[in-house]
Amino acid sequence: MGVGTNLKRLRSKTKFSQQEIADMLGLDRNTYTNWENETTDIKSQYIPRLAEIFQVSILELFDAKAKSEFVNNNYDNKENGQKDIQQGIIINITDSEAAKVISSQLEELVKNLKK
Repeated sequence: MGVGTNLKRLRSKTKFSQQEIADMLGLDRNTYTNWENETTDIKSQYIPRLAEIFQVSILELFDAKAKSEFVNNNYDNKENGQKDIQQGIIINITDSEAAKVISSQLEELVKNLKK
């Protein structure tokens, strides 16, 4: 994932349009669009301002690793006439190395909880 993909993801999260971001930076919309499409490089003078607009660190603008997403869900289990609430967590991780680390940490945690 390149910086353009990160910009699109962050802009989508913040609900800003390309024009709004361009206006905040004092740029033409086409210039910003080219950054998202990775047809031109971002000039270094705009990097701190982009991080500020999206409220992320500069590193996060360029981070190639996808972020994890945690969703906590409650499920009703109505078996044998009993109401039982089961909780689950869905973890969506697209970075394979991060998935391996988290998986092994979760396995260790479950082992410790069973003791």
